[in-house]
Amino acid sequence: MGKFIYEGGVRTEFDDRVLSHLQVAIGTKLRRNEPFYFTWHGDVSTGGGRTTVWVHAAASLVFTYYGGRTAKINRTWLEALMRTANSPVGLQVVAEPPDDGGSEMLG
Repeated sequence: MGKFIYEGGVRTEFDDRVLSHLQVAIGTKLRRNEPFYFTWHGDVSTGGGRTTVWVHAAASLVFTYYGGRTAKINRTWLEALMRTANSPVGLQVVAEPPDDGGSEMLG
Protein backbone atom coordinates (compact mmCIF):
# COMPACT_ATOMS: atom_id res chain seq x y z
CA MET A 1 0.00 0.00 0.00
CA GLY A 2 1.37 3.36 -1.04
CA LYS A 3 0.62 6.68 0.61
CA PHE A 4 -0.73 9.95 -0.75
CA ILE A 5 0.20 12.89 1.48
CA TYR A 6 -1.36 16.30 0.90
CA GLU A 7 0.12 19.46 2.43
CA GLY A 8 2.05 17.40 4.98
CA GLY A 9 -1.05 16.58 7.01
CA VAL A 10 -3.76 14.76 5.08
CA ARG A 11 -2.65 11.17 4.45
CA THR A 12 -4.33 8.16 2.93
CA GLU A 13 -3.27 4.79 1.62
CA PHE A 14 -3.90 3.43 -1.86
CA ASP A 15 -2.72 0.27 -3.54
CA ASP A 16 0.54 1.05 -5.41
CA ARG A 17 -1.17 0.41 -8.76
CA VAL A 18 -4.00 2.84 -7.97
CA LEU A 19 -1.51 5.40 -6.65
CA SER A 20 0.55 5.20 -9.86
CA HIS A 21 -2.50 6.01 -11.95
CA LEU A 22 -3.52 8.83 -9.60
CA GLN A 23 -0.01 10.30 -9.84
CA VAL A 24 -0.21 10.44 -13.64
CA ALA A 25 -3.73 11.93 -13.60
CA ILE A 26 -2.84 14.53 -10.96
CA GLY A 27 0.43 15.39 -12.68
CA THR A 28 -1.34 15.86 -16.00
CA LYS A 29 -3.89 18.26 -14.51
CA LEU A 30 -1.22 20.28 -12.71
CA ARG A 31 1.02 20.50 -15.79
CA ARG A 32 -1.98 22.01 -17.57
CA ASN A 33 -2.42 24.49 -14.70
CA GLU A 34 -5.86 23.04 -13.93
CA PRO A 35 -6.66 22.92 -10.21
CA PHE A 36 -9.36 20.42 -9.18
CA TYR A 37 -10.98 18.60 -6.26
CA PHE A 38 -9.78 15.12 -5.33
CA THR A 39 -12.16 13.02 -3.23
CA TRP A 40 -11.63 9.58 -1.75
CA HIS A 41 -13.51 7.37 0.66
CA GLY A 42 -11.95 6.40 3.97
CA ASP A 43 -11.34 2.82 5.02
CA VAL A 44 -14.30 1.21 6.76
CA SER A 45 -11.99 0.19 9.63
CA THR A 46 -11.44 3.87 10.45
CA GLY A 47 -15.09 4.86 10.19
CA GLY A 48 -15.37 5.34 6.42
CA GLY A 49 -16.46 8.79 5.39
CA ARG A 50 -14.79 10.77 2.65
CA THR A 51 -12.11 13.38 2.27
CA THR A 52 -11.89 16.09 -0.38
CA VAL A 53 -8.85 18.28 -1.04
CA TRP A 54 -8.36 21.16 -3.48
CA VAL A 55 -5.34 20.22 -5.60
CA HIS A 56 -3.45 23.14 -7.13
CA ALA A 57 0.04 23.89 -8.43
CA ALA A 58 1.34 25.27 -5.11
CA ALA A 59 0.13 22.27 -3.05
CA SER A 60 2.66 19.95 -1.49
CA LEU A 61 1.96 16.42 -2.76
CA VAL A 62 3.87 13.27 -1.86
CA PHE A 63 3.37 9.85 -3.46
CA THR A 64 5.12 7.13 -1.45
CA TYR A 65 5.14 3.59 -2.82
CA TYR A 66 5.54 0.41 -0.82
CA GLY A 67 7.01 -1.57 -3.71
CA GLY A 68 9.95 -0.70 -5.91
CA ARG A 69 8.47 -1.84 -9.21
CA THR A 70 7.28 0.69 -11.75
CA ALA A 71 3.60 0.28 -12.63
CA LYS A 72 2.33 -0.43 -16.09
CA ILE A 73 -0.21 2.30 -16.86
CA ASN A 74 -3.59 1.25 -18.25
CA ARG A 75 -4.50 4.09 -20.63
CA THR A 76 -8.20 3.22 -20.52
CA TRP A 77 -8.21 3.55 -16.73
CA LEU A 78 -6.18 6.76 -16.88
CA GLU A 79 -8.70 8.25 -19.32
CA ALA A 80 -11.56 7.28 -16.96
CA LEU A 81 -9.75 8.96 -14.04
CA MET A 82 -9.15 12.08 -16.15
CA ARG A 83 -12.86 12.24 -17.02
CA THR A 84 -13.69 12.39 -13.31
CA ALA A 85 -10.94 14.97 -12.70
CA ASN A 86 -12.44 17.15 -15.45
CA SER A 87 -15.95 16.94 -13.97
CA PRO A 88 -17.45 19.40 -11.46
CA VAL A 89 -17.06 16.88 -8.60
CA GLY A 90 -13.37 16.30 -9.35
CA LEU A 91 -11.03 13.33 -9.34
CA GLN A 92 -12.36 10.12 -7.82
CA VAL A 93 -11.00 6.60 -7.95
CA VAL A 94 -13.01 4.44 -10.34
CA ALA A 95 -12.69 0.69 -10.93
CA GLU A 96 -9.99 -0.36 -13.35
CA PRO A 97 -11.48 -1.33 -16.73
CA PRO A 98 -9.89 -3.99 -18.93
CA ASP A 99 -6.68 -2.88 -20.62
CA ASP A 100 -7.32 -2.02 -24.28
CA GLY A 101 -3.71 -2.81 -25.16
CA GLY A 102 -2.43 0.77 -24.90
CA SER A 103 -0.56 0.33 -21.63
CA GLU A 104 2.94 1.66 -21.05
CA MET A 105 5.48 1.75 -18.27
CA LEU A 106 5.51 4.81 -16.00
CA GLY A 107 8.82 6.47 -15.41
